[in-house]
Amino acid sequence: MTLGVKQMMEAANAAVPKITAAEAREKIANGNTLLLDIRDGTEVQASGKAAGAVHVSRGLLEFRADPDAPTHDKNFSKDKTVLIYCASGGRAALAGKLLKDMGYNEVYNIGGFKDWAESGGAVEK
Repeated sequence: MTLGVKQMMEAANAAVPKITAAEAREKIANGNTLLLDIRDGTEVQASGKAAGAVHVSRGLLEFRADPDAPTHDKNFSKDKTVLIYCASGGRAALAGKLLKDMGYNEVYNIGGFKDWAESGGAVEK
């Protein structure tokens, strides 16, 4: 069976719970979280990012998240709660599904950067 974007999004949305920015801030306050911005570098450069977020573009996610890869980013740990955002939430859902498939258990889609910023989330330029 060939998958299209619609089927991929349905599977991602079923696997990765979507939470609000306020709920994400609560999880961050509880500690042991990774706030992950998976937008492209040009998007981050244009708008900034959530304060404390680690930026890894979606195309490099597997290479940074795999602890056995030579390009592993030490910010990634399977015992952390991972909170992911992009521009509108679609790429965050797909990235969250990928991380779940890689063994990350606590993964949440917090939607888009605009949602974060408009809800009062701290932003760094």
